Amino acid sequence: MSSPPAYPGIRVSGCWTLGAEGSSNAESLDRLLPPVGAGRSPRKRTTSQCKSEPPLLRTSKRTIYTAGRPPWYNEHGTQSKEAFAIGLGGGSASGKTTVARMIIEALDVPWVVLLSMDSFYKVLTRQQQEQAAHNNFNFDHPDAFDFDLIISTLKKLKQGKSVKVPIYDFTTHSRKKDWKTLYGANVIIFEGIMAFADKTLLELLDMKIFVDTDSDIRLVRRLRRDISERGRDIEGVIKQYNKFVKPAFDQYIQPTMRVADIVVPRGSGNTVAIDLIVQHVHSQLEERELSVRAALASAHQCHPLPRTLSVLKSTPQVRGMHTIIRDRETSRDEFIFYSKRLMRLLIEHALSFLPFQDCVVQTPQGQDYAGKCYAGKQITGVSILRAGETMEPALRAVCKDVRIGTILIQTNQLTGEPELHYLRLPKDISDDHVILMDCTVSTGAAAMMAVRVLLDHDVPEDKIFLLSLLMAEMGVHSVAYAFPRVRIITTAVDKRVNDLFRIIPGIGNFGDRYFGTDAVPDGSDDEEGGSTG
Repeated sequence: MSSPPAYPGIRVSGCWTLGAEGSSNAESLDRLLPPVGAGRSPRKRTTSQCKSEPPLLRTSKRTIYTAGRPPWYNEHGTQSKEAFAIGLGGGSASGKTTVARMIIEALDVPWVVLLSMDSFYKVLTRQQQEQAAHNNFNFDHPDAFDFDLIISTLKKLKQGKSVKVPIYDFTTHSRKKDWKTLYGANVIIFEGIMAFADKTLLELLDMKIFVDTDSDIRLVRRLRRDISERGRDIEGVIKQYNKFVKPAFDQYIQPTMRVADIVVPRGSGNTVAIDLIVQHVHSQLEERELSVRAALASAHQCHPLPRTLSVLKSTPQVRGMHTIIRDRETSRDEFIFYSKRLMRLLIEHALSFLPFQDCVVQTPQGQDYAGKCYAGKQITGVSILRAGETMEPALRAVCKDVRIGTILIQTNQLTGEPELHYLRLPKDISDDHVILMDCTVSTGAAAMMAVRVLLDHDVPEDKIFLLSLLMAEMGVHSVAYAFPRVRIITTAVDKRVNDLFRIIPGIGNFGDRYFGTDAVPDGSDDEEGGSTG
């Protein structure tokens, strides 16, 4: 049931007369609403995980997370628990998006995805486009939404997969050609007027919240939004409201309040309810915390090396280069020179495992030559920053026009777990053979996370090639056990990892030695240091 009208004298029924049209309409509507935050002091966060600064940086073009995503999979490489999905329902302009953003801010954790039902309006026919242009199409009916696409998108997000979300243009009532990519959800907030209107969709939601806002306030907000943001005139907005919006709320939206777990009266003004919601979500996230690296240290380590492992033949030349780069007295210039030589040999060796097919060409002498040609679509290199990027020049030198992606994974110094901080992958990477590059792999925790990211972007497991200059047996077993179809290729495998998960005898911190930065005092390997490989 709606709360008593907040503004006496404003009526939903009947005809409105609000003065001149255009921008003045929006200004007059602004005066009808209380200023944001009026009448209350700034809210304090109640969670123990709050920080003085938000865990992200916003630029004009993108958002960069400064806090990493912890493992969302177990030592078997599979997702142990699905992402936590919150559904936010309520009438049009009830404040669902504002409540969603307040929850995200109060959660104070990275890797929260906001999915709006407004992105999933169906593609209109020409006749429906004409109706929409004259405010005669019902966008507030369940049939206006592509529920099949909503359900498949939400399922993939809960499973940790990358998804493409359509972008809807409210001015032209059509989908844009571009799609928005979403990935990395520990928490999914799905909001929309029909969020609870489909039985299958309801089953995907772990928490259902109904935002109950007075109908007069919702109408004022809708007028202000549609006039200032969507280029509508006040007469058309009122016509659409009376003809479609209000009847749809009474028939389809308000009845779904009974399926909600929580009803939030007054929307974003109800900070008590929002704090309780945040506390519950934090408890759910704590149950999903995983300790992967410790599990890797004790699992499947006494087995023979897997058949998916290929080690570059240890010729005197290869052995000599290893001697130079492992020597602590080697100068930085020599370390870089011989590392680059090994990288080139490693990548040339790795390319021999790509699929090839028979082909015939004609030589300049007019004779046929029965040869081989690459049987795939294209090759993409993905480097695990920072050390992995040192292998990119060698890959570019032998693979013409190769595409390059990057993944930043760093070790959390408090938990010892790898965390995903950033990724940039080429479009349509799922069709490619992917060469995943890191310079050292000890426990395999970072490499496993990188492989999991590629799988989440629909790269087939048997099209992933993990390349590393040096690996520990533990890391080989960890990756091979979790992903038995990933090809593992290296120039050497050391047997031991010490109590601090450092490769023994090892190579030291590859990134520090290569880039000339200050080394960690204990001489950690790059995968386990602050810059994970």
